Amino acid sequence: MYDIAIIGLGPAGSTLARLLSDKYKTVAIDKKGEFSNFSKPCGGLLSPTAQKTLKSLDLKLPENIIDKHQFEFVKTYAFDSDIIKNYPRNYLNINRNDFDMWLESMIPDRVDIIKNSTCKNILRMPYGFLITYFSDGEEKTLKARIVVGADGANSIVKNKLFPEKKIRRYTSIQQWFKLSENSFEHAYSCIFDPCVTDCYAWSLPKDDCFLFGGAFPAENCRERFESLKSKTEEKYGVQFGTPIKTEACLVLCPSSPFDFFTGDDNAFFIGEAAGFISPSSLEGISGAMKSGKILADVLNGNKKNPHSAYRNATFKLCVKTYLKAFKRPFMFNPFLRKTVMKSGITSVNPDK
Repeated sequence: MYDIAIIGLGPAGSTLARLLSDKYKTVAIDKKGEFSNFSKPCGGLLSPTAQKTLKSLDLKLPENIIDKHQFEFVKTYAFDSDIIKNYPRNYLNINRNDFDMWLESMIPDRVDIIKNSTCKNILRMPYGFLITYFSDGEEKTLKARIVVGADGANSIVKNKLFPEKKIRRYTSIQQWFKLSENSFEHAYSCIFDPCVTDCYAWSLPKDDCFLFGGAFPAENCRERFESLKSKTEEKYGVQFGTPIKTEACLVLCPSSPFDFFTGDDNAFFIGEAAGFISPSSLEGISGAMKSGKILADVLNGNKKNPHSAYRNATFKLCVKTYLKAFKRPFMFNPFLRKTVMKSGITSVNPDK
């Protein structure tokens, strides 16, 4: 019997597990591990906000996590208007899986971590929750008074306990290729093509590889992805070759203030599972770490009503995240995007 069970050890779950008081008997279930091939399908870019969040948590990135390819701008391609512009961006290119494992490595030994495991079901019980998970080829169970969903867009905690809480979602597809000499592959690129998605796609070098991915509506998502690859080859001569690996996952895109859900009845949500992901860039690492820290402070503070305290403490984060939705029309509406890009506002010429 545990006091708290955390489902998922991404940036949100690891931050919470690291900061929880030792007065709690805590367990965490995570897909990653020595014998697991699971890694988060992610471009692995730390936004300036995420970098500031790390600093506020007194965390310094190890050098081995930082990729050798770094960028001072994003090269933006609008396929529908044939406009290319460069915009200054201070992203930090990292190895996302190593980043997650680094955060997990700082969790104190007092937290029981069940690795290489997948949560399968959660049932409400008089004492709290009965959690079923699959580990070492077997189905197992554990009991917990409190459960925390830190398990991303397709949160099983939310799906099982609050199935009515739905947010607009995309299917993110990303492929890895061998890095070549093509100049397109040696920059961080943002690609807009309303014919295949009302969101965006990206490309960037990562170590000796080249990543190409995008967020697509669920219907015919793989066909949309392949169509965008073909267009990129035709328009810019990119030779992708045979993919080394293909990754896919769901990604949320909050569009209403009511899309943020922090939990109820001893079930809490942090990170993307709570809706803390940018509606414009789909960046979620900063919101993940911030919400993990906030929930740890609330639970450690013995609040009389922890749910109310957590909602109040995350209000500012909800507002900041939602306000980013007002950038979406200027990014994803073809007419407004063309107008902004043609004006040259905030764009730079890196060759000068």
